[in-house]
Amino acid sequence: MAAKKNGKKSAKSSQAPKSPSRSSPAGPKAQQKQAAEERERAGAAHTSHEKSRFLRGQRIDPRRIDGTETVVDLIEGTFLAYNAARLREAAQLFTGKMLEPDVTVGLTLTGALTPAGLGMAALIPLIEAGFVDWIISTGANLYHDTHFGLGLAMHRGNSTESDIVLREEGVVRIYDIFFDYDVLLSTDAFFRQIMRAPEFQRAMSSAEFHALCGRYVRERENALGIGQRSLLSAAYTAGVPIYTSSPGDSSIGMNIAALALEGNKLLLDPNQDVNETASIVLAAKRGNGRSAVMILGGGSPKNFMLQTEPQIQEVLGIDEKGHDFFLQITDARPDTGGLSGATPAEAVSWGKIDPDKLPDAVVCYVDSTIALPLLTSYALAKRKPRKLRRLLDRREANMARLRSEFASAGGEPLPAEHTSETLPRHR
Repeated sequence: MAAKKNGKKSAKSSQAPKSPSRSSPAGPKAQQKQAAEERERAGAAHTSHEKSRFLRGQRIDPRRIDGTETVVDLIEGTFLAYNAARLREAAQLFTGKMLEPDVTVGLTLTGALTPAGLGMAALIPLIEAGFVDWIISTGANLYHDTHFGLGLAMHRGNSTESDIVLREEGVVRIYDIFFDYDVLLSTDAFFRQIMRAPEFQRAMSSAEFHALCGRYVRERENALGIGQRSLLSAAYTAGVPIYTSSPGDSSIGMNIAALALEGNKLLLDPNQDVNETASIVLAAKRGNGRSAVMILGGGSPKNFMLQTEPQIQEVLGIDEKGHDFFLQITDARPDTGGLSGATPAEAVSWGKIDPDKLPDAVVCYVDSTIALPLLTSYALAKRKPRKLRRLLDRREANMARLRSEFASAGGEPLPAEHTSETLPRHR
């Protein structure tokens, strides 16, 4: 037996290697070098290897930048490699697939985007064009957004200024954005005043709360004659629900807590938020619809957006497959184990992303303050506005569907006698 094995091995090793059909780093180097020199002496054209499936990508042959190019020209003609290419892929995914009529687009916001003016510059235009159907944001973005709706000023500054001097002069700094300390006090006073109104005296989802706030901000904008400058106001007008995954983690939440000490009955109910966001995704997937997520940054809003699918599948027991399109702009790394750098492939293992749709997932490692204006300009140039979905007005209908499918999936709770410590434990 041993001789047979050895014989087979030696016969195999004695076979002459096949000549490669084209030059390869693994091929005979001397022959390849000689062939190249002979082609050069003969003036022969280079032999293309573009039949390889790896060489079917667009040839890198960019247009010359001359100052006349549009954002579309720039992205499509010069964003050809590295994270510029990922941004091009993100823009093309967003406009080419995510903005199809049957796709419901959810957006998450982290990082101080609204203080930098990106609410007015980019987010409001996306909402008004029907390119964003629902939002999950940090409370801080919504709080600082309100400054603009109240006619309060934010200023460009210098990040190297002394923070001790700024404190003494009553100036607050968000990196290179400066504003008067009274901006905070005035915004706090506005929120406390409206939250004492009768319509706030109950438990509600953060979407309903933000819609009420948006209505009051819109009234203030009208009174001041400043146009629509607030994301909260624009979302209210367009019927776009805005949720926050950490309602106590912002100045808005701090003011809610302060009013509770006075006996105010306002309560943001996270249970309603979890179920309402899941109901939006479920409704999007029924009736041959699709769900897309656009994630700016990461953090808690990213998880809150993506957990909608595990809530539907794992917790409620409703058959589903995951989001159809995934676009993330982030500067976080995946190898540290942090959620903000977690990739779409990792999300597949949780049921958050449909595994069949991974080709429709793009992660672009770039600052959101750079990417968002470019994406917005590109999308508005490439696509006509979509009809507003007004998901804010469909909250009850979507929740009715969720309740119905949960009941059909056998979602009734266990009888009390079967919920004690005598139940077998998972091992």
